Amino acid sequence: MQDHPMPDKPADKASQNKSTPAASDKDQPEMKMAGKEGQSHAAMNMSDQSGDTNPKTKPAGQNDHSKDKMDMAKAATDPHAGMNMAMPDEDQKQSDGMQMQGDEQAGMNMKPTATGPQIFVVGLISVLALAASLIFSALNVNLNTSAKDVAGVIMPPGMIQSWDTPPKSMKDMAAVDLRKVSYTAPVEARGDQQIMPRLENGVKVFDLEVSVIQWNILPYEKVAAYAFNRQVPGPRIRITQGDRVRFNVTNNLPEATSVHWHGLILPNSMDGPADITQKPIEPGQKFTYEFTVQQAGTYFYHTHKEPDRQQALGLYGALIVDPKTPPASQPVYDLEYTIQLQEWLEREGLTYPAMLMEGALPNFFTINGKAYPATDTINMKVGQKVRIRFIGSNNNFVHPMHIHGGPFTIIETDGNPVPAAAQIQKDTVNVGPGERYDVVWEARQPGKWLIHCHIPHHTTNDNIEEAGGGGLMMLINVT
Repeated sequence: MQDHPMPDKPADKASQNKSTPAASDKDQPEMKMAGKEGQSHAAMNMSDQSGDTNPKTKPAGQNDHSKDKMDMAKAATDPHAGMNMAMPDEDQKQSDGMQMQGDEQAGMNMKPTATGPQIFVVGLISVLALAASLIFSALNVNLNTSAKDVAGVIMPPGMIQSWDTPPKSMKDMAAVDLRKVSYTAPVEARGDQQIMPRLENGVKVFDLEVSVIQWNILPYEKVAAYAFNRQVPGPRIRITQGDRVRFNVTNNLPEATSVHWHGLILPNSMDGPADITQKPIEPGQKFTYEFTVQQAGTYFYHTHKEPDRQQALGLYGALIVDPKTPPASQPVYDLEYTIQLQEWLEREGLTYPAMLMEGALPNFFTINGKAYPATDTINMKVGQKVRIRFIGSNNNFVHPMHIHGGPFTIIETDGNPVPAAAQIQKDTVNVGPGERYDVVWEARQPGKWLIHCHIPHHTTNDNIEEAGGGGLMMLINVT
C-alpha cells in the first residue's frame, strides 16, 4: 500500500505559542538581550513553556503573522524577558560605572615618582622663602605693633613713617577724633575774650576747662581744636602784680594734660610740666594751681603735656600782668592789641597738629584764632599810638612780623621792660615760639596799613590769597 503524505495540519494557537523558538537578531532587533544572564533566562522560560527544546520542531510554513502572535504570547508569559529587553542601556551604564571605579582605584594606588633629593630641594626652597618673607617684614614693618596699640588713629597724608615708628608717636601726630568733639562754636565766635575772676578770701579764682571743640578759623574753614573755655585762643587772663591767684583746671580732653604759666616766677610745684613737677591731669580730673604773681608784663599760659600736639591744637592763652605801681618811664600809647600766632594743618575735614615734619607742615595760619580776612581790624586816627603785644604761642616757625606805614619802638621783651636808652626802632621783629615783644606804633598817615608775617606762604590760606592775602595778616585802618 502506497503511503501518501499527510497534508500539514495547522497547529492550534496554544501549541504554536509554546513551540515557537526565539527569533533571530536580524528579524527582531528589539529582542536583543542586555547580557548573557538575560539570554539564558529567556531561553529557559521558552523551553519550559513549550516542553520541547529542539528548534526543529518549528512547524514548516509558519508565516510572519503566526510569528508575531507567538512573540506577543512569549512577552506576556515571560516578564523577565521583557524587562531585559527594555533596559539594555542601564546594564551598560552599570558596566561602565564599574570600569570607571576600577580606574579610580587604580589611580589611588599610584605611587609618587618624586625622588628623595627632589622632595628635599622643594622643602628647602619653601623654608628659605618663608624665612626671607619674615626677614623682609621685620625690616619694613613693626611686628610688635597691633591695631589695638594705635587705636585706629589717622595719620596726616604724606607723613613719612619708618618701620619702627612707635604707637605713641603715631597717636601724638594723629588727627583729632571728631567723635570727641563736645562743642561747636558759632562761626562768628572770637577767642582771647577776657575772663573775670571771683574773689574768695582775697584770692582771685579762675575756672578753666579744657575740651575738644570745633572752631572756625574762616567762615568756611573749620578745625577741630583743643580749647580752654571753648575758645581759641583761651580766655585772656588779666591780673595785677602782687595778686594771689588760683586756677581750677578741669580736664575734659580724651587725654591727660597740664598747664604751664610761661615766664612767671612761682613755686616749682605750680610750674606745670606733667610727669616732672606734677602728675598729669587725667581725663575727668581736676587740678588747682595757686601762687602769688611777682612780675608785670606780657606772658601766656599753655599745656605742658604733649605740647607738640595739644598746644598746636589750641591750648594756649594770653596772660597780661599790669604793674602794681606804674613806672616813671611808662610808655605813652592810646590803645593796645594782643597778637597770638598759630599754625594749623587741616586736610579733608580732619585736623592734625602742625609740626616741622614731612607731611605735617601747616597749611593755615591764624592771629587770635582767625585767618585773614577774618582777622580783626584796629581802628585808629592819625597821631594815635597803639601798643601791640606779639606772643609766639605757636610751636614751629619764627615769624618775622612786619608793620607797614613806618617803624615801631620795642619797649618790652619777654615781659621785661627795655630801658629808654636801649630802646630801638624797627619795622620787622622776629617772633619765635615762646617769645613776646611789646612794640609801640604811631599812625602817621591815613589809610589801610598791614600787620603781617613776612614769609609769603604764611599769608595765604591753604596756598590761596583772599582779598589780597591770608593767614597771618590784619589791618590797621587809620583815618
